[in-house]
Amino acid sequence: MIDQIRANYQAVVQKIRQAESAAGRPSESVRLIGVTKYVDASTTQSLIGVGCADLGENRPQVLWQKAAELTVPKDFRWHMIGHVQTNKLRRLLKHRPLIHSVDSERLLRAIEEESRHQNCVTDVLLEVNVSGDENKTGLSVEEIRRLAKHCDPASVNLLGLMAMAGWGTAGDEAARQFAEVARLRDELEGELDRRLPELSMGMSGDFGEAIAAGATMVRIGSALFEGIPRS
Repeated sequence: MIDQIRANYQAVVQKIRQAESAAGRPSESVRLIGVTKYVDASTTQSLIGVGCADLGENRPQVLWQKAAELTVPKDFRWHMIGHVQTNKLRRLLKHRPLIHSVDSERLLRAIEEESRHQNCVTDVLLEVNVSGDENKTGLSVEEIRRLAKHCDPASVNLLGLMAMAGWGTAGDEAARQFAEVARLRDELEGELDRRLPELSMGMSGDFGEAIAAGATMVRIGSALFEGIPRS
């Protein structure tokens, strides 16, 4: 199994580097977030073992359960990429994740409150509903602009934006949506007069388009576990 995971991991990294080069971007300017929601702790440990130091989970309880079982390197980081219920924040924040999926003002305020309680600053991304699909989570552009200006810097560190292309979106349309998110980030930097360095965009099927648009993090799951049984 570990040989298959190593081969998959190396193939994905190579494709990311090729996409960086095609976009005229520096090598290693894009971070691979390994999405491990479909695999057990043993398989997740194998992915860490072949060099993946950033892992993303969709469910807080799975993240903290795996965190109790895994052995991780010093430069390791958890990423919370799925919807977060406010009653899960206390245990979640103990693992100091980067939360990609801040999709409501209520969640943002709860993160601020719990961060103050734990005497920490939590790194967050605001999730944009770039496709406008009412069935998808995420904030409208207007909500993004409003919340970005009213984050408490003593408890949350807004690093940028996260987005997913609409379901069934073809390559050209995904590229257009990702470019919209990048433009919004650039506009926010001017309005806030500070850098927002992270754009979490792109998954196994569209990370090339995301990197061309400026993604700094891509969230890859299925491509890393081809040929591996799911839990």
